This record gives sequence, structure tokens and C-alpha cells, in this order.
Amino acid sequence: MKKVIFSFSIAALAVGCVSNPEGNKAETTDAVVAAAVEGDRLAVDTTVSTIAWHGRKVTGEHTGSIKLQSGDLVINEGKLTGGSFIIDMNSIENKDVTDPEFKGKLENHLKSDDFFAVEKYPVSKFEITEVKDLGNNKVSIAGNLTLRDATKNITYEADVIESSADKFAAKADFNINRKDWGVAYEGMKDDLISDEINFKINLVAAQ
Repeated sequence: MKKVIFSFSIAALAVGCVSNPEGNKAETTDAVVAAAVEGDRLAVDTTVSTIAWHGRKVTGEHTGSIKLQSGDLVINEGKLTGGSFIIDMNSIENKDVTDPEFKGKLENHLKSDDFFAVEKYPVSKFEITEVKDLGNNKVSIAGNLTLRDATKNITYEADVIESSADKFAAKADFNINRKDWGVAYEGMKDDLISDEINFKINLVAAQ
């Protein structure tokens, strides 16, 4: 009997554990006031800029995309100094599910109050509060991220692909803990969802 109980406990522990997606977790703090910055503004090209997301649960994982609605970046002497962009939360799309019915249910669930409540909060916003040059075409970007009705400041590293007076391009790969923004849905008891979401961002802005 003890062996049966021990085996059941190990199985239950395995079912109850879920790993976060791969990626460095962005440093998260309370929101800060963005300082005024000087420079020329470049419009974010929403036709080529992309945001990919990745989440995990005990029994699998899901990947997808979400679109930028608008934005601009501030460039001073060829360097990024500030900016902001708006994310269209209604554009949340799943990329790994092929069955149309299941794909639709998953996307609707992500848009529901369990997750991002897009009917109440149709857009999210990211406003840059600080940029540090790390050398070797890398920068540290800090900014206020607003999801639902919560705003937190996150800091992550980005690789600069191009940086000039008339064009800026960079990519970043980082995780956030969704619960910091009140996205607290746990999932089913036997199929828990990871707390962290991975984002891969390719951002392009030009005159």
C-alpha cells in the first residue's frame, strides 16, 4: 500500500509542475515617470514589426502573434532615446493549432476576462523610460508596460540591427510574469498554465 501511495504522489507532482517558456525574465518594478527626451520621431512600421508570444502548460504549449497598432521611436544622433507603441489586443492569434474550432476557442479564451479582457482593454501600451547602451550593438530598454488596468516597468536587453537618423531596427526576446499584471488564471487543476509568457519582438521604425 505504501508503494502505491508513493507512486501516486510522484505522478501527481509531475502533473502539477509546469515549466516557463525559455527566455530571460525581464526585471519588473513599479511604473516610473518617463523623462522628456530630445530627438527626431520615427514612425513604427506596423506592417513589418512583429510580436510573437509563447506560453506553456503541463500538457503542452502554444505559440502565436499579436499586432502593433501604432507607435513612434525617438532617435537622437542615430541612437534610440525614447518612444512608445500601442498593441492591438484584439489581434491575438494562435499559430500552432490547426483545427479551426479549437483555434477559435483558444483565441477567444485569451481575449476573455480569464486572460487579457480585450473587450474592456482593447489596447496595451509600452512607453520607453530609459535606454542604456551596452556596447556590441546591444541596449538595455526600460519602459512602462500597461496590460489590462495595470502598469509595471520592465527592463530587458535588445539587439540593435540598424540605428540611424532615418531608421531604427531591433529585436528582443524576454519573459514577463503575467500575474504581475493581474492575469491570474491558473488553468485546469491537472493542466496548470505557466506564470511566464515569452515575447519575441522585432521592431522597425523609419521616416
